[in-house]
Amino acid sequence: MLAGLDLAGKVVPGDARYAPRDLSRDIVAAGGDYLWALKDNQPNTRAEGELLFQEPPWGETFPEAGPENRHGGRWERRWLRPATAWQGSRNWPGIQQVCGLERTRSFRGETTVEWAYAVTRLAPEPAGPERLLQLWRGPWGIENRGHWGREVTLGEDRSAGRSRAAPPGMAALRNLVIGLLRLAG
Repeated sequence: MLAGLDLAGKVVPGDARYAPRDLSRDIVAAGGDYLWALKDNQPNTRAEGELLFQEPPWGETFPEAGPENRHGGRWERRWLRPATAWQGSRNWPGIQQVCGLERTRSFRGETTVEWAYAVTRLAPEPAGPERLLQLWRGPWGIENRGHWGREVTLGEDRSAGRSRAAPPGMAALRNLVIGLLRLAG
């Protein structure tokens, strides 16, 4: 599938399901870079990333970047910390950085902290923490934009229409409404 794409100088971001080493090798061979989130499909690498950020090697410092957001009663902070400790030491093709993303959320007096991890072939210069955070969050913007309009604003999940023609007809109407609202600004 990648054979027909021009990946030279491009970054391919992806969730954990896109993180196999074979795909990483193909992207690197085509002149591109990758940024893969690590989850349970890469349990050893994920666990090693977790250990790196919980118990960093002596002298290791992490640059960091991230926004704080407030919306209604919710507060959220995302801090991305890249580390170069794995350069050339793992069997990921051309790995340059491993990233730790700390998400802290407070809502109605309850605070939660979660960590997520990623690997990338992007070098620290020019891909510092701000750029890595932007690349990591970028694909979610597409999904969130579509999800919010349909499911939250227009209540698609609460729709009672379950007969044969109702779901696709209502989906078409919702898409029309969302499109018109976006055109109107």
